[in-house]
Amino acid sequence: MQAEEIKQIIENQRTYFENGSTQDVEIRIQTLKKLKEVILLKEDEICAALKVDLGKSKSESYMSEIGMVLDEIGHMIKRTRKYAKKQKVHTPLAQFAASSFRLPCPYGVVLVMSPWNYPFLLSMDPLIDAIAAGNTVVLKPSAYSPATSKVLESIILDVFPKSHVAVVQGGRKENQALLDQKFNYIFFTGSSFVGHEVMRKASEYLTPVTLELGGKSPCIVDETADLKVAARRIVFGKYLNCGQTCVAPDYIYVSRKVKDSFVRLVVEEIKRQFGSLDNYGKIINQKHFERLIGLMNPKKLVYGGKYDQSTLQIEPTVFDQITWDDAIMQEEIFGPLMPILTFDSIDSLISLIQSKPTPLALYYFSKDQANIEKVMKTVGFGGGCINDTIIHLATSAMPFGGLQESGMGGYHGYEGFKTFSHYKSIVNKKTWLDLPMRYQPYTKKHDKIIRMFLK
Repeated sequence: MQAEEIKQIIENQRTYFENGSTQDVEIRIQTLKKLKEVILLKEDEICAALKVDLGKSKSESYMSEIGMVLDEIGHMIKRTRKYAKKQKVHTPLAQFAASSFRLPCPYGVVLVMSPWNYPFLLSMDPLIDAIAAGNTVVLKPSAYSPATSKVLESIILDVFPKSHVAVVQGGRKENQALLDQKFNYIFFTGSSFVGHEVMRKASEYLTPVTLELGGKSPCIVDETADLKVAARRIVFGKYLNCGQTCVAPDYIYVSRKVKDSFVRLVVEEIKRQFGSLDNYGKIINQKHFERLIGLMNPKKLVYGGKYDQSTLQIEPTVFDQITWDDAIMQEEIFGPLMPILTFDSIDSLISLIQSKPTPLALYYFSKDQANIEKVMKTVGFGGGCINDTIIHLATSAMPFGGLQESGMGGYHGYEGFKTFSHYKSIVNKKTWLDLPMRYQPYTKKHDKIIRMFLK
């Protein structure tokens, strides 16, 4: 798509927004209901597209993408009226007689840039929140997941006029053309490298942004943990979508006292969950496949390690005796490779993790409540779980987002509505009384009254 076409789309959306076409809350809700209907009608098409792009099974596609999208739509359909109401707040006595309230208002024209690893979920979830809040949206899906991007566009065309929601297909040229334009808000999910560029371009217009990035998310298993449960849940979280999950446990730190037992249970769990690779996905493309192969150290291989270049598949793989000098620890893995490291002291481990860039997620398997509280309070991270992995993002009741290097801002449910809304603070002052203390000329009597109110 040419830059002029993109510019025209944004101008049309700005006109549509300024005409008040997105303001009616009932229309927002009806639009979300229609979106839900179309998604349900096209569920098989979505699954087929995810199979082409990422090799996902129908079960995984529903569990980790379609079902979560439907849950977010249902949440917003039920609660948008409540979220969109003005919120009365306390008015200090010094402002008598008046009432005060916060009024949620949409930003306007929003850009949503989504990634390839969960191309349906991570396009639709922020879109749903932005529509519930009353915005127009330009959606830019990833060029790396073209089949899903095509289905996304067909769904959008069935539900929205382009002046309300438009899909821009393409690659870097289109990304650059979009970022050269002025938006009222930008929501980006992707790599930290591209996130820096998005923020730099947004700063030219002082456009507010939400950045959902990534990072090396640690998973800690101490000697008090239920090792069998830990192995099962870590294997699930690590190898879901072939490890191409922004909140996947990137590396596992295991207490030296139980490391050998844990490794044995992990191998057993991989065999149990992935004994057949019939429902196992693939790496998104050749570039990422070759990058992952380059991170593998055969000398430290415990299990797996086989791969098929023709299908871009790498089997679930485990490495032991890993240190921070290994190649696999120099970047976010984003693939089905599990490095295992050992620790002796939780306090030393906390200090080490704190010395690294802030991760998007952290997971801690333990029964030691004192240490659980210490890790949760002390270590910086976006979100996480105690005795599980990745499920913290699967609820509309809590915000999902990063911190520092792993991102800024959050969304899902009410937090998503707030992300795409500006809250105007408004005082409604009555006219039947006009206290004289604030007006000049100032007097000692008035100063004394003001000091009674403001202290």
